[in-house]
Amino acid sequence: MTLVPTGELIAEARAAGRGLGAFNVVQLEHATAIVAGAEQARAPVVLQISENTARYHGGLEPVGLAALATARRAAVPVAVHLDHATDPRMVAEACGLGFGSVMYDASALPYEENLRATAEITARCHDDGVWVEAELGEVGGKDGVHAPGVRTDPAEAAAFTAATGVDALAVAVGTSHAMTDKTATLDFALIAGIREAVTVPLVLHGSSGVADQDLARAVHSGMTKINISTHLNAAFTRAVRDRLSTDPRTVDPRRYLAPARDAVTEEVASYLQVLKLQLQ
Repeated sequence: MTLVPTGELIAEARAAGRGLGAFNVVQLEHATAIVAGAEQARAPVVLQISENTARYHGGLEPVGLAALATARRAAVPVAVHLDHATDPRMVAEACGLGFGSVMYDASALPYEENLRATAEITARCHDDGVWVEAELGEVGGKDGVHAPGVRTDPAEAAAFTAATGVDALAVAVGTSHAMTDKTATLDFALIAGIREAVTVPLVLHGSSGVADQDLARAVHSGMTKINISTHLNAAFTRAVRDRLSTDPRTVDPRRYLAPARDAVTEEVASYLQVLKLQLQ
């Protein structure tokens, strides 16, 4: 049980009819907490590093190597993934560092440009043996949930995946990034329609805004990789606030980062139990 290719975990989850939890790493405490939660749940997991997080750390290498090292020490299968990369140079760096997968996000471009850029990146990554996720449609960002008009079209998704050769597709079905409450309304009929139309696994971004029972239903409807970030950050920050309010004289960061790490561990374990229910 150690660092494994993302594609291997995705294939196993899809064959078993369950979801694969993919959680974003902001710093080392996130990585160790996510792995601890996976070990507690006895489930595989994906450590994700976004392009924004890499830039926060001054580059991909420092945080990327920390995630890879954490994965190698795990007692459960762990994959490491580059999330929402728009810079081809960072994609190439992730391949060189040993990441098992990348998400190349050209979804803000017009369809034909997205297709062309994604196909080029996919071909390069496949030469390195790296699995590629792309996005079609527009998953809402920090400015709110997207309008129905920019949701993923099943026929377009089928054409896009065939033309680009991507290994998985993130689709817009009602979620939004950075939601702090679980009020997203998923279009389950659309999920099922896309799943019927395409041959590659589907990815749900913005899952922090989805209620647990709807995550379970999303997996039943056709989702495989379930991305979660904001909910973990909220739990982490809440624990830090609580610790510092209890003892405002605390100056050793370990005194407030440890309970924050524990809070993330519990949230990850809880999410993975929800996703494991799909085995039943």
